[in-house]
Amino acid sequence: MIIGIDLGTTNSLAAFFAGDGPEIIPNRLGRHLTPSVVSLDEEGQIYVGDSARERQLLYPESAASVFKRDMGSGKKFRLLDKSFTAEELSSFVLRALKEDAEAYLGEEVTEAVISVPAYFNDARRRATRRAGELAGLKVERIISEPTAAAVAYGLYQEKKNAKFLVFDLGGGTFDVSILELFDTILEVRAVAGDNFLGGEDFTNVLEDMFFQKYSRLEKLALDDKTLRHIHRQAEMCKLGFSRGGSSRMQCRIGGGLYSMEVGLSRYEAACGELLERIRQPVKRSFSDAHIRLGDIDKIVLVGGATKSPVVRRFVGRMFKQIPDAVINPDEAVALGAAIQAAMKERREAIREVILTDVCPFTLGTEVMREWEKGYTEQGVFFPIIERNTVIPASRTERLFTVRDDQTKLRVKVLQGESRLAANNLLLGELYLEVPPAKAGKEAVDVTYTYDVNSILEVEVKVVSTGEVIRQVFRDREVDLSDEEIRERLEMLSYLKIHPRDREENRYLLFRGERLYEESMGEKRRMVEAALHHYKKALDTYDQGIIDAARKRFRDFLEKMEEF
Repeated sequence: MIIGIDLGTTNSLAAFFAGDGPEIIPNRLGRHLTPSVVSLDEEGQIYVGDSARERQLLYPESAASVFKRDMGSGKKFRLLDKSFTAEELSSFVLRALKEDAEAYLGEEVTEAVISVPAYFNDARRRATRRAGELAGLKVERIISEPTAAAVAYGLYQEKKNAKFLVFDLGGGTFDVSILELFDTILEVRAVAGDNFLGGEDFTNVLEDMFFQKYSRLEKLALDDKTLRHIHRQAEMCKLGFSRGGSSRMQCRIGGGLYSMEVGLSRYEAACGELLERIRQPVKRSFSDAHIRLGDIDKIVLVGGATKSPVVRRFVGRMFKQIPDAVINPDEAVALGAAIQAAMKERREAIREVILTDVCPFTLGTEVMREWEKGYTEQGVFFPIIERNTVIPASRTERLFTVRDDQTKLRVKVLQGESRLAANNLLLGELYLEVPPAKAGKEAVDVTYTYDVNSILEVEVKVVSTGEVIRQVFRDREVDLSDEEIRERLEMLSYLKIHPRDREENRYLLFRGERLYEESMGEKRRMVEAALHHYKKALDTYDQGIIDAARKRFRDFLEKMEEF
């Protein structure tokens, strides 16, 4: 079976196609969302999800989160004495989702369709595919999140031709995509976005407001545990706006209680800069798609951050229509990925639909331009496949030698939008020889071919000799060979993923320990006593006693969190 996976910045989840529709696969705690958090203990035990998030509050130096933003960058995250890349941390999350799916479905899961932000470049998409391989999954396809969401909404089942805008604001990334439906073809017309804008930034606004109010608290002087506590309280305060026109943030720091009441209008004003950053990609997508606001038939909201009243009010004002959020924004992408997986399996219950995607960035090379006789400019970017070109696509451009008796030619493969080649991302280089001749007499045909799986093939042909060289490019600094992947898999296998059957027990213990640290006085003593009784029940190894104790302890924690 092929499952669909939404590998998110804040939360991840998986889905499968069951009978006549997609369903979310619950994790080992029975929840739909698995926090994208990884923690490591001193014994080499890896925790993923809710347990890891609780451990992060207790032992910040042992955990990592929001690492999706650094996919494909080569950045290292240090957990205790070990270092991991973002794709390795993501592989732990994917492996946990894989195990949960196998337990729920009762069969082995080896294949998946994984979603990525539409604005992810090649390096980030390849890193996502590597994460899947490290998790033991064959990645059947990398699908753009807005496209997956559009499929989940059943947009392709609309009876009339229509244009849709998918507004996808997740925990760490923002995408806006314009799609057009005609007959059985769902075509992406344009994508734009910001890989460093999401719900976490809206949480940070409240955190900054808190430090502005309590200026005597020096942020740099606080330890990691205290900073994680403040960030968590800011997150809870942000969620509180969904219940009313104001929300409260309370933090216990150094024995003192710090409280801040924030009105929705004041919070919205403080988010002004972030909202303006949203507006820019939206404008760019309309420009690239060559359509007007009035041409859009439906606005679809995707991503957990779109549940914020600040975001929804902003979207309503910007598009002058009420957006559609019938499907839980947290789940739309995973459901769409599951439908895409069913299409791959050619399930009879689903009508086949042709999905077209676009190249999110311009692909080109470096050239020297002659603007007028005697005046040239070196290091100029020459586009070959422009951004928002429907893929798969193949384009050929003829380039000429620039010096007399030139015998060697270098073709730089670049990705980006800057006019200057040096400001764009270098994917790789090709070198070949050409016969000596006067400048401009020898030519090469450069062909770029780009497909839906973000595979770029570059072919260069010397026109006069017919010699051809071609290569599929990889980012040399951050990519891994097949052998390196095998070696890394072997190394990661020594780490122990926490077993399923004890996950909820460990999660409740970490949650209890965290609540103990946050409490004082009588409340702290009550938490300590409850922890003692729960641990005592676990020591009996009697499943009946443990199940009853778990329910009591969970109910107790829920009451204490509200107290």
